[in-house]
Amino acid sequence: MELTLNTALSGVETSGIRRFTALARATPGACTLTIGEPDLDTPAPVREAAEASLAEGDTHYPPNNGQPYLLEALSQYEERAHGLRYAPDEIIVTAGATEAIFIALSAILNPGDEVIIPTPAFSLYASATALCRGVPVALPAERSGFQIDPAALEAAITPRTKALVLTSPNNPTGCVYTRETLEAVREILRDRPVFVLCDDVYRELCYTADYHSFAEFSDLRDRIIVVNSFSKPWAMTGWRVGWCMADRPVKEKMQVFHQYAVVSVPSFVQRACVTALETDTAPMRALFQKRRDDVCRRLADMGVEFHRPEGAFYVFPDIRKYGMDAETFCGRMLREGLVGVLPGTYFGAEGFVRISCCYGDEALREGLDRMERFLKTL
Repeated sequence: MELTLNTALSGVETSGIRRFTALARATPGACTLTIGEPDLDTPAPVREAAEASLAEGDTHYPPNNGQPYLLEALSQYEERAHGLRYAPDEIIVTAGATEAIFIALSAILNPGDEVIIPTPAFSLYASATALCRGVPVALPAERSGFQIDPAALEAAITPRTKALVLTSPNNPTGCVYTRETLEAVREILRDRPVFVLCDDVYRELCYTADYHSFAEFSDLRDRIIVVNSFSKPWAMTGWRVGWCMADRPVKEKMQVFHQYAVVSVPSFVQRACVTALETDTAPMRALFQKRRDDVCRRLADMGVEFHRPEGAFYVFPDIRKYGMDAETFCGRMLREGLVGVLPGTYFGAEGFVRISCCYGDEALREGLDRMERFLKTL
């Protein structure tokens, strides 16, 4: 008897990021600069709020979409902090941004629908699209300074296009889409039945005052899905809590997948999430901005080419002048230089590598010292 597995998994493999990180960690003496996770602990008041909830016996099933007090807090936070108006019943508390992205794509995609993904991009978008039996369509942005080229976007749209993913600040580039870019995208999509998935998980870690999210375009509200997370700005990656917001008819489709996939986010962490929303993210932002500055200064001194990131906690240097592909470069630098960074090919961009700034000053200094010594051997 021959068993047939889910054909939607064809071409969807275990993350190259995880594989290479595991290789770097298994390399004796290597300095690893690969993971995009804050190296700080969750702020004490947030942890204490979770402990208090447990002590009070908050261990029962919560409502599927989240506790009413957290949904209200998220609604108020988004309007206060970002000017986005979503009622509590237009919000779902999810198991991280990953689940939010997956239920969004599950709700809007039919088999064969296309999702345009500007690259470089986190591999989750393409994998989740494929798992939802959609077709990921890469929109390379390396030649336009990682902004979206309107002509290229026009050319990528077909009758099967169902959604466009926008991540700003971007992982892996740290690029922040300009108002001009977002306006151009808006004009192109204004009269087309295309959803826009705004992954705004890094917006609290933005280093420019002129930040705009596509979600600000209220005239396209019925086609916009906003994803956010507690993971990055509050160092809560292990808590696995995020949220998504959408016009009520879209949100109601998404909540069906949420209900049957995870039922709900654990109850006792939700009071802690309210505390997080009341906790200032400025210290975290200042720390990563300083690290960004330090890494950029070192790369410039080495003569390495890069676009200065305006958000998130990554730098994405161009290594094409060294005459090798990104995987070869990273493999050699790990073996010969004992420092691990990620090949840009894992993000859909050959000729680049991603350096994570989620490490302390000493680790970053040592990793960049090793990188400099390796480059001098080439």
